[in-house]
Amino acid sequence: MNNNDFFLFVRVVFTGLFIVTLLVGGYLMKNFQKLFGVDPDMPSENSSSRTYTRVQVFLVWAHFVVLTGSFALLMH
Repeated sequence: MNNNDFFLFVRVVFTGLFIVTLLVGGYLMKNFQKLFGVDPDMPSENSSSRTYTRVQVFLVWAHFVVLTGSFALLMH
């Protein structure tokens, strides 16, 4: 296996992961209210804790988009 084969393998794997990451983002957007809306079973939950959770989830997702996108575009 030479160097070009390795880079092709990495690009294919990370292109697949990039597509999956974008689909996960679509799932997050489609089910936004269900995932991040008000939960009546948790009376101690307030809007700031929900906002903090949303920010964490979307920052992690954005980091995965950048990571997988950069490795998918990796050039030799």
